[in-house]
Amino acid sequence: MNIGEIARRAGVSRSTVSYVLSGKKAVSEPTRQRIQAVIDELDYRPNATARALREGRTHTLGLVIPPATARLTDMQLGFVASVVEAAARVDLDVLLSPSGGDHDRSFERIVTSRRVDGVILMEIRLEDDRVSRLRQTGLPFVTIGRTADPSGMSWVDVDYAGLISRCVGHLADLGHQQIALVNRSAELVAAGYGPGHRAQVGFSAAVTERGLTGVEVCCGDDASAGEACVEQLLAAHPDVTAIATINEAALPGMQRALDTAGLAVPRDFSVAGVAARHWAEDFRPALTAADLPMLEMGADAVALLMECIATPQAPPRHQLYSPPISLRASTGPVRGR
Repeated sequence: MNIGEIARRAGVSRSTVSYVLSGKKAVSEPTRQRIQAVIDELDYRPNATARALREGRTHTLGLVIPPATARLTDMQLGFVASVVEAAARVDLDVLLSPSGGDHDRSFERIVTSRRVDGVILMEIRLEDDRVSRLRQTGLPFVTIGRTADPSGMSWVDVDYAGLISRCVGHLADLGHQQIALVNRSAELVAAGYGPGHRAQVGFSAAVTERGLTGVEVCCGDDASAGEACVEQLLAAHPDVTAIATINEAALPGMQRALDTAGLAVPRDFSVAGVAARHWAEDFRPALTAADLPMLEMGADAVALLMECIATPQAPPRHQLYSPPISLRASTGPVRGR
């Protein structure tokens, strides 16, 4: 079924049917109703590709995610869900596409095939070839995270440096002098993963400013890695009395390692960090943390992308989130062991 058949049955021209479908030109109400009655009778659905070519829009956003071979963390899944929900509220579809590893062709199809009106890019590195490629193509894009030089692009991000610095300051105020940063995996940090590097910067600045002893360790994004990481940390640095972390997926394992070592939180050991609210509330006792505003970030990323699509010449905008540290029960005054 096509618009030619609809036009024949409604007794109008093809262009009149096209005007009704696209809304580009006004059509008299009786004629519109007659055409709509035929469309409803035939259960006609315009071909998406043809409509996109006519309108110059696909009404679809591309969301570029980490490789499918890597299990997405809860935080990453939260960003995916928030983008999809925000797009649905403005009647847009979302096309998920992995990048990295063996998925370069998938990313290239996204940026060159005209299947999307714009792209939201996750998991940004300080030097990111995907950002450079998007700039070359001129396809509108927004990043969740930012490169070392984010000028000329729109982005949303979390102030990991500032938040980890504030966590360290809170622990120092409680008397902790030996504090560890539990970062993301060594592979991510080595690859220039933005949050990992900014957490290092904030941690280093805070321990220097407060005259503390700081220990930095990397940890895989799962409970077993968190358990092994803290076991090794306690063995190598027995004087450490507190942890600041951005690795929420490792928190259950960190808790197991502290329990196994006979360290009660917060009586013997304190933990603080940056995490999604439910991870913080599932920690026992509840984690003192900056709660990541994933829903707001996804919605803002979609809104910024819509602005980039609608007004390509408008100056880029960004949003840096620095949520307050929610003081819960996982931090307390230091005491000697």
